Amino acid sequence: MKVSRSGYYKWKITPKSARQVENEQISEIIRKEFHKSGDKAGYRTITMTLKRKYNIQCNHKRVLRLMRSMNLKSIIRRKTKGCTIVRGNEFEENILNRDFKADTINEKWVTDVTYLKYGENHEHKAYLSAVKDLYNGEIISWVVSKTNDNPLVMKTIKAAIEANPGVTPILHSDRGFQYTSKEYVHEVSKVVITRSMSRVGRYIDNAPMESFWSHFKDEYYYDHTFITYEELVVGVDSYINYYNNDRYQWNLKSLTPVEYRNQAA
Repeated sequence: MKVSRSGYYKWKITPKSARQVENEQISEIIRKEFHKSGDKAGYRTITMTLKRKYNIQCNHKRVLRLMRSMNLKSIIRRKTKGCTIVRGNEFEENILNRDFKADTINEKWVTDVTYLKYGENHEHKAYLSAVKDLYNGEIISWVVSKTNDNPLVMKTIKAAIEANPGVTPILHSDRGFQYTSKEYVHEVSKVVITRSMSRVGRYIDNAPMESFWSHFKDEYYYDHTFITYEELVVGVDSYINYYNNDRYQWNLKSLTPVEYRNQAA
């Protein structure tokens, strides 16, 4: 190994520095939390976990360096493709215009529908509709259905409104047929909600909602097999409750969405 005998014995008897001991202790916690996450947590998530769960103030660059030394690599979320079916004539301009920063609760909402599969051979389809508040990234309403239709979206919007009575946010969506229907226009207009829509083929216009679908599928959905529809519904509820209440967010000062909302309140 091209190391001198004297150099080796000197290294062997030299006591470890306090920094080395601390790094070893932190590394063990990092390894445990990384495997606990299903080998998916990145250095930002681990940094927040050290701070919130263990009260260890550790720079994210140090965490990244320690993870690399242990060859711990998080997953890379998959690139998604849009598949919006455009019908109807109740279109709106892109009022949100990719300005995803909200200064107050219930100022800006985004919504969308994604499809899921269940069954022994993934032969059945289900659909998840959700509304997200851009202030804290919280999923404020969600509905799972076996059919992708207007009632699915209407239930989701009504649940969001009932949970936040009296609010008048901008509500951004893509140009899917549910969002261009007269029923949808009537439902949001009667409570003075301003509609905004992505441009055709520009799914990045609704990036925050696409980001949530990606987190949900890569962190949870792809790792589970749901035999029955009921199992899928329970799984969706479980993850979203975790996302809202227990998943630390780097952009929310290491708070969960609910903690950030409560802090503002």
